[in-house]
Amino acid sequence: MSEDKKQLGKILLKQRLVTPEELDALLLEQKSHPGSRLASTVERAGKVGGKELLKALSEQHGLPGIDLAQVVVPTDNLRLIPADVSKRHLILPVLVKDDRIFLAMADPNDKRVVDEIEFVTGRRVFPYVALHDVLREVIDEAYRLLEQGEPNYIGPRVPPEYLASLGITPPHPAGRPAGVVVERERPSPAIDDELGLETLEARARPGEPFQSQVAPLPASPKVHGTKAKILVVDDEDDIRKLLVRVLGQKGYLVIEASKGLEALQKVRDEQPDLVLLDAMLPEVHGFDICRRIKGSKRYGHIPIIMVSAIYRGWRVAEDLRTSYGVEAFLEKPFKIGDVLLAVERAIEGRHSEPPDDDDMLSREASAAVEAGMEAYRQGDLDAAIAHLREGLAIDPLSFQLHYHLGLLCARRDDVFEAIHELETAVDLQPRNFSALKNLAVVYQRAGFKHKAIEMWERALGAAPDEETRLGIKDHLMTLL
Repeated sequence: MSEDKKQLGKILLKQRLVTPEELDALLLEQKSHPGSRLASTVERAGKVGGKELLKALSEQHGLPGIDLAQVVVPTDNLRLIPADVSKRHLILPVLVKDDRIFLAMADPNDKRVVDEIEFVTGRRVFPYVALHDVLREVIDEAYRLLEQGEPNYIGPRVPPEYLASLGITPPHPAGRPAGVVVERERPSPAIDDELGLETLEARARPGEPFQSQVAPLPASPKVHGTKAKILVVDDEDDIRKLLVRVLGQKGYLVIEASKGLEALQKVRDEQPDLVLLDAMLPEVHGFDICRRIKGSKRYGHIPIIMVSAIYRGWRVAEDLRTSYGVEAFLEKPFKIGDVLLAVERAIEGRHSEPPDDDDMLSREASAAVEAGMEAYRQGDLDAAIAHLREGLAIDPLSFQLHYHLGLLCARRDDVFEAIHELETAVDLQPRNFSALKNLAVVYQRAGFKHKAIEMWERALGAAPDEETRLGIKDHLMTLL
């Protein structure tokens, strides 16, 4: 058990869910069943209700808990993770939305499993903690329904009104719902929790013109002579230096990055002719970098060769090409000759060139923001969000676009979209106080206590004045 993870027994005692004598008896019972978990022992003994036990697990792991009796899981989600993998690691993809997976897990702090799922699916994982034995049963039933061609797994206590909103006829009488078990920490009144929307509102008053703050896009750097410029991205120094040296000897102009955020900045500032990209990177996942580049009108023409040491065969190279626009996939350890051949083919095979009119792209991005703010003034939040997304399709590395889109998603109570956009904004400007503060607030509302504390601590270091710092310190004391 990691040092920062509270012992479940102590939490049960603190919450007065068991007595010291009852806890001793439960621990003895757990020891008599090797491999059994205390939470499962407590649940089988009937000493603590499922909801209370799930709240205790949520506090133990510092992550939201999910009551699987009250969820609807589309069985198509299960196609992302083979049944044997799901059963072996006790993981269930409850919700799949765009580039994110919301994953029920028996051990949500198992970073190895989270990293593997992010790698093989190309999506960011948001883990939830679920009761061990319940999760095992639901996984078995959900994959059985998938084999039978059923469209959904429906928990036994899903509210009928929720099923009706999905157009699903309840398969059984539904009991009175107890509410989804997600521990949500509310920010202290001393902390501004308006999600920074006053920034938008102040800039979008009726009768006043909206002044776009989208940063102008840098001019495209010229290719050095006739050499192709290659960006090598790898966090392993030896491999990165080897590739830089070999490619340089072959006449390419080579730039390098060791982390994800640095790579994104190099793409924006240098606009390379090709990116040689490691799949597993610090800060920003290689698939996320690939998606941002290939989903961009400005940068989508850049070919990408992806490299990884942990490719497991869940997806073949052809899937990577069709799903992410990757020109080639190379497994570590690789042969230098294979790398050079892939680079040569990718550069020769380019069919599109970067847009010529950078100023026009800047105007298009600004126009998208202005249209979004006009829609926001008119009360059409969905249209405002759609316009900002149009701007991101032009410049996916714009802090302003990600930041304001995050605020609008938070106003719409789409907390996971808000987290994604605000995380990206913080990636682009790690010392921006407003982005850090608002990301901390949204993390709290989503129940991610540990992440909220991390962001509040980072916001503390970027706070603009002493009064704000004191307010954050007081708030942190309520969370620790």
